[in-house]
Amino acid sequence: MADGSAAPMAEQQRSSDLAIIGAGAAGCALAAALRLRGWGGSIQLLEIGRGPGGRAATRRSRRDAGLAINHGAPLFNICSDPEPWLLDPLRRGGWIEPFNGAIHSLDGNGHLGPAINDGFSSGRLWQGRGGMEQLCRGLLDLAQGQAGHTELRGGCLVRQLHPQPDGWTLADPEGQPLLQCRWLVLSGTLLAHPRCQRVFGWGDVPLHSAAAQQNDPQLLEACGALAAGGSQASSNLLLTLPAEAAEPWRQQPWRLLQFTPAAQGRWGLRRVSLQPQGDQRLAVVAESSAAFAERHLDVYGSRSSAGQLLGAAPQAGAEAAVLEQLAQALADALQLPTAAGDRQLMRWGAAFPQAPGLEAHLQLCPASRIGFCGDAVAGNGFGRVEGALRSAEALAERLLAAWR
Repeated sequence: MADGSAAPMAEQQRSSDLAIIGAGAAGCALAAALRLRGWGGSIQLLEIGRGPGGRAATRRSRRDAGLAINHGAPLFNICSDPEPWLLDPLRRGGWIEPFNGAIHSLDGNGHLGPAINDGFSSGRLWQGRGGMEQLCRGLLDLAQGQAGHTELRGGCLVRQLHPQPDGWTLADPEGQPLLQCRWLVLSGTLLAHPRCQRVFGWGDVPLHSAAAQQNDPQLLEACGALAAGGSQASSNLLLTLPAEAAEPWRQQPWRLLQFTPAAQGRWGLRRVSLQPQGDQRLAVVAESSAAFAERHLDVYGSRSSAGQLLGAAPQAGAEAAVLEQLAQALADALQLPTAAGDRQLMRWGAAFPQAPGLEAHLQLCPASRIGFCGDAVAGNGFGRVEGALRSAEALAERLLAAWR
């Protein structure tokens, strides 16, 4: 509803003690951390995608049960000590395993070299066992294995945030109520950043509209910090090669290939990962450079959540052109065949947040009953899965103290 009020909740609409918008690494980690610390209230995670994972998800196909592609992050790294404490139960549960694939780099002349420090491939390297999505599925399993009701609602787009005297009402793009909650956490920045207006044509920034109704200086400061935060996009080519076409790729000495700055400038690619499938096919994920993605910010994959739920207009011609450019750049850089593969585009609008990030003292605004977690929170691991986990652990402690 445009005036900021919310319609009465229909009987079938649910309520929850805590709503977490976004079921990526941070959102799922927050649910797990709260449960493992003994909190027994009800939790609902509302996720725009079909399942958990966010940028650490594994793309699966309804039409092709054998396909599983880590389309955002092929691994995650931990660079500081002590490590996030949630890693230990994930390891013991068999949800994650070390990443042991060879990592090489490619220079601007097309020559292979040793791995470089790109911020994402140093330290201790991990991956989900059986797919990166297992990181978040493991966190949800930890949350659901404790006392208290935890539920994930996939394919759910929250468009409006309505503050209430006793919490929040969340509504869909038509203004219909989705959920009533006592406390609210945003584990991403979409609802708090002006890019939602620029990219999706929304008439307002949902969190800013909500904050304007609250008399909470801390929330207003958090809004300003989140709105000012920059980010880099990434346009990812998902190339699935049949067995015969995959053979020359399988012979490469690397599983993860980093592009040096000179190579990024020449080919517009940042990183390439090889992901063998169970039926002898091979998935190749080529991540674009920030400069390439910036030139194509308005081009989405037709099978993406942005295209299906966020109202992004289909642009078949533009999508095909971007896919062709990425495939050609990949073939030119590596001198390997790409023509036989099935192509998909995955465009991350805010793949990599830029410093300084949201300061820790703004993570929880008790007066408004709202909190924030994710890799855009300042601290160790900023901009990476490590930061998402650490921010969730820190917010869980703050929430537990506030609830007491």
